[in-house]
Amino acid sequence: MISGPLDEYRPIRLELIGDAEQRRWFRLYIQEHHYLGYSAPYGAQLRYWVRAAQPNLPPLAALLFTSAAWRMSPRDRFIGWSNELRERNLPLVINNSRFLILPWTRIPHLASHILAQAARQLPRDWQARYSVEPVLLETLVDPARYRGTCYRAANWMEVGMTQGRGRMDRAHRGELAPKQIFLFPLDRHWRQRLCAAEPIAGR
Repeated sequence: MISGPLDEYRPIRLELIGDAEQRRWFRLYIQEHHYLGYSAPYGAQLRYWVRAAQPNLPPLAALLFTSAAWRMSPRDRFIGWSNELRERNLPLVINNSRFLILPWTRIPHLASHILAQAARQLPRDWQARYSVEPVLLETLVDPARYRGTCYRAANWMEVGMTQGRGRMDRAHRGELAPKQIFLFPLDRHWRQRLCAAEPIAGR
C-alpha cells in the first residue's frame, strides 16, 4: 500500500505512455480496476501513468484523454456555439475519459493535484502529438457512484447532465445512466476560440 501525505511523494509526474508493453499494462489496469472497464478509444488519445518522485514505486494512477463527445446539449449551450461551429472546433475540446487512482494508492488530495498538473501538461503534449492546442477539458461523472469531489477541488465547472445516450452516440440510440458534465478551461479566451468561425491564436 502506498499511503501517507502527498508531500512525501512529490514531485508527482505525468508520464506519457508510448510503447506497446506499457499500453498493454494500461489496458489491463483499466479493465480490471475501473468500473467502466476498457474499450478502444475513439479518435485522438493520450495515456498517462502518474508516478511518484520515488522511481521504485509502481504507478499511482492512470489517465486517458480522448477526442471530445460529439454532442452534449448542456455543454454546447454553456459554450454557446452553433452546430456548424461545434463541428469545426470540436477538436479543441479534450475528454478525460478515464481517471483511475490505482487500488494500492491511498494518498489524500492526490486526485485533485493530478488534475491540476494534467491541465498544465496536457495542452503541450496534445499539440506535440496532434498539432492542435486544446482550449477546454470535459469529463463525465456518474452521480450514482461519485460526487465529482476531486474535479470540484481542481476548479472544474459542473454544467449539467447528459441524456444517457453515450458520448459518441450520433444516432441517439444509446441507453446509459445520465452523468454529470464537468468542464475545465485551458485558455482564458476559450469561449471566443470555440465560437470563432476562423482560428484564433491562443495564449
